Amino acid sequence: MKEVRGILDTARENARRTRRRTLLFIDEIHRFNKAQQDALLHSVEEGLITLIGATTENPSFEVIPPLLSRCRLYVLRPLTQADLSRILDHALATDSAFQGRTVTIEDRPLLMLYAGGDARAMLNGLETAARLADTGRGTALPISRSHIEEAFQRKQAKYDDGGEEHYTIISAFIKSMRGCDPDGAVYWMARMLEGGEDPKFIARRMIVLASEDVGNADPMALTIATSAFTAVDYVGMPEARIILAQAATYLASAPKSNASYVAISEAEADVRERPASPVPLHLRNAATGLMAGLGYGTGYTYGHDHPGNFAEQQYLPDDLKDRTYYRPTDNGAERTLRERLNSWWTSRRR
Repeated sequence: MKEVRGILDTARENARRTRRRTLLFIDEIHRFNKAQQDALLHSVEEGLITLIGATTENPSFEVIPPLLSRCRLYVLRPLTQADLSRILDHALATDSAFQGRTVTIEDRPLLMLYAGGDARAMLNGLETAARLADTGRGTALPISRSHIEEAFQRKQAKYDDGGEEHYTIISAFIKSMRGCDPDGAVYWMARMLEGGEDPKFIARRMIVLASEDVGNADPMALTIATSAFTAVDYVGMPEARIILAQAATYLASAPKSNASYVAISEAEADVRERPASPVPLHLRNAATGLMAGLGYGTGYTYGHDHPGNFAEQQYLPDDLKDRTYYRPTDNGAERTLRERLNSWWTSRRR
C-alpha cells in the first residue's frame, strides 16, 4: 500500500499538470484486504486513475462490492486443447532449449491433459520432461509418455478449497445426488478429493442432503450419512473415499422428499411473521395447585388410553389450529406415513 499511495500522489500531480489519468495495474488484486481495496475507491470515483485489476479468484468473493460495481468485468476463459497445441508448437519452434534438436512427443494429449488447461504448467512440464529425456547424445530428443508422467507426477487438479471451484463443484455434487444421478455424484466427489478437499466437509454436506432432500422417503438415509461421517473420521484418506462413495451413491439412488424441509421452513415463517400464540390450556403442565386451578392440563387426552394409541385433539395454537406444515410425498416410506396420518387425522387431510 505504501507503493500504491506513492502512485496515487504521482497521479494527482499528473492530473494537475497534464489533465491526464494515470493507469494503475494491480496484479493479484485479491491479495489486497478490504481496507486496502477501499483506499482505491475514492481515486477511481473521481477519475484520478484508470484501475485494472487481475485476479485468479472469483471477484464476487475477493473484490469489495463498491469497487467491483465501478469496474467492467472481463472473464478470461480456460485455454482449449487447440490453444495449448499452438503454444506448444510455438515453444518447440522458438525456445532456445530446443534449437538444433529434433523433438518428438509421444503423447501430446497427455501433456495437455496433465496441464489442466494451464499453458504455464504445460511448458514447465515440457521442460522437465525434456530434461528427463535428454541423454546428451545426438540431436534426437524423444519425449515418451513415461517422461511426461514422471515430470508431472499427477494431473494438475483445477480446484481451490476456498474459492469459486470449491463452491461450484460442491454445488454440482449436491445437485447430482438430489437429481438421483449416482454417476454425476461420484465424478464431482472425485474432483473434490483429487483437488485436496477435506473428506469430512463432503460427509457433512451429505448429512444435510439426507434430511433436506431424502427425508422420510428413506429414513435410513440420515443414518447412513451420519455413519459415513463417523467412518471417514475414523479411517481417513485414502480409504475414506470408498466410504464417501458408498454414501453418495446410496443418497443419489434413494427416493426423494423435501417435505420435512418445507415443513420447518413454513413453521419458521409463521413464528417470525405472526404474534407469539399462547399454548392452549390443555397442553400446559399443571405443575402446581395454582396452575391446576387456572385450568392448566384440563381436557388433555392421553393417547395411550385409546385404541391405536391415538386420540384426535388440538396441538397447535388456536389461530393456527387448521395449519398443515408436514405434507408427506408419495415417494418411498413417506407414502406409508401419509396414509397413517390421514387415517388418524380425519379433520386434517394431507
